[in-house]
Amino acid sequence: MASNRHFARILVMQALYELQQRDAADLLEIIKRHLEKHEFEENNLTFIHKLSAGLTKHLEEIDQVITISAPEWPIPQIAQVDLAILRLAIFELLFDDEVPPKAVINEAVELAKSFGGENSSKFVNGVLGTVFRNSTKYNPETDEKTPR
Repeated sequence: MASNRHFARILVMQALYELQQRDAADLLEIIKRHLEKHEFEENNLTFIHKLSAGLTKHLEEIDQVITISAPEWPIPQIAQVDLAILRLAIFELLFDDEVPPKAVINEAVELAKSFGGENSSKFVNGVLGTVFRNSTKYNPETDEKTPR
């Protein structure tokens, strides 16, 4: 039984990747199909459903944030895995307050190292750093004092 959020994020990231490949598919349907193959504890199922509902609701806004934060990388030019990771992390950074921003960024970088290309982790870290610094959650006075 998969029991932690890391695996929950992997499942959602993979579903986002599949959504990008199919264009017209429904993220919630893809997630339901993926969940049939895995067992998650109830709290992680709730987390997965919250992520998928939030991503579905905010995907256009998230893509606008990516466009603003990585102007030299139009969305069609971003590697599909990196795009899925960015979309997931930006939802958590901007539209959900459950996970601290630095933990969201660290988790996204780990996903990029595991699933992305050679430069994915640097790219994801750079874009998410920009998103975070431009967000209302960023406080430059506490930035260096926040424990990792």
